[in-house]
Amino acid sequence: MSVSKKINDLRRKLMRSLTGSVGQSYTTDNSSRTIGVAVKRILIARPNARLGNLLLITPLVQDIVSVFPNCKIDLFVKGYAASVIFRNFENIDQMIQLPGKPFKQLWKYTLQWLSIRKYDYDLVINVDKNSASGRLSSQFSNSHYKIFGDNDENIPSEWDDYFHIAKNPVYNFRKFISHLGYFVYDAPVPLLNLKLTSFEIARGKAVLEGLTESGKKTICLFTYATGAKCYTQAWWQEFYKRLLKNYPNHNIIEVLPLHGTAVFADTIASFYSKDIREIASLFANVTVFIGADSGMMHLASAANTTVIGLFQVTDPEKYRPYGNHSTAIDTSNGNMESWFYRIDIAIRLADLRDKGKLNEATA
Repeated sequence: MSVSKKINDLRRKLMRSLTGSVGQSYTTDNSSRTIGVAVKRILIARPNARLGNLLLITPLVQDIVSVFPNCKIDLFVKGYAASVIFRNFENIDQMIQLPGKPFKQLWKYTLQWLSIRKYDYDLVINVDKNSASGRLSSQFSNSHYKIFGDNDENIPSEWDDYFHIAKNPVYNFRKFISHLGYFVYDAPVPLLNLKLTSFEIARGKAVLEGLTESGKKTICLFTYATGAKCYTQAWWQEFYKRLLKNYPNHNIIEVLPLHGTAVFADTIASFYSKDIREIASLFANVTVFIGADSGMMHLASAANTTVIGLFQVTDPEKYRPYGNHSTAIDTSNGNMESWFYRIDIAIRLADLRDKGKLNEATA
C-alpha cells in the first residue's frame, strides 16, 4: 500500500470517528418542521469522484425535479466527472467541485468548501450517511432542513429495495418531504440516466456499426473492475466460450478500461475512449452489457441498455443494475449453467425490447 493511500485511509477513519454523530438531531426531530415550506434551492452533497457513485445520484436528482420542477440544485462533489454526467440536467445550477488531489491544491480545496456558505438553501441532502465529508458539508451549509442520510427504521418495511445505493436517498427524500406537507406519489424510483442526446446516440450507433457485422444484435463486454471485484482473464475466456456457443448470431465486442488492456485482444472487436459520454453512446446501441460491478456497469445502466451485472464480493442488493430488464448475478454461488439461465432470460427480453415487442421495465 502506498504512503498516500495509507494517509487517505487514516484520514477517512479519523473523519468517520469525528462525524459519526453529526446531524442526528435533524433526522430524528420533526417538531420544528413547517408544513408547506417552499423549496426553491437545494444542495446535494456527494463529495466523491468515482464515476459510479456520481451516476447513482441521477435518480435522486430526477425525483427532486419531479416534486420541485422549478428548483435549482447545487452539487457538492469531488473531481470533474459530475460536470460531464449532469451536462443535460436543466435544474443543476452550481457545481461545487473539490479537486481530486486536495493536498496538491489545498487553497482551491479550501475555497470550494467555503463556497458552500454562498447560498441559503431550502433543503440540503447528504447522499451517503457514511461519508464524513458529506455529513460535515451538510452541517456546514446554511439550511434549516437537512437530510443526513441516516436510515429511517420504518422505511424498509415500506420498500423492500430501500438499501439499494441509488434508491436509498430517494426514499429518504420522499419520507422527509412528506413531513413538510408534500404529497409524494409511490412511483418507482427513476432509473439512472445520463440524458444522452439524439445526436450522441446516433454517433454511438455509427461507431458500433463500424465495429460489428450489420444485421446482428450486439453483446458488449467490460472485463475490468477494481480490486477483488475484477474477474481473472481465465474466467473471462471460459465465459466467452459459453457466449459463443449460446449466441452465434450476436456480435460480441469489448469496451476497454482506461489503461487500455484487452482480455480478448485479436479475438473480438474492441472500443477505447476516455470520454464517458462517448462510451455511454455506444452502450445505448448495444443489446446487452455484461460486466462486473463497476462504474462502467452503472454507466451502461445510465445509457438505458439492458445490463447483466456480475458480482463476486460486493452486495448485489445494494449495487445491482435495475430497469431495462437488467439483472444481477452472484457468481459466488451457482455455476456457469445457472448463471447462463439468467443471462438467457435477460438477453431474450432485450431482443424483444429492441424489436418493439416489449415495453421498458422499471423494476
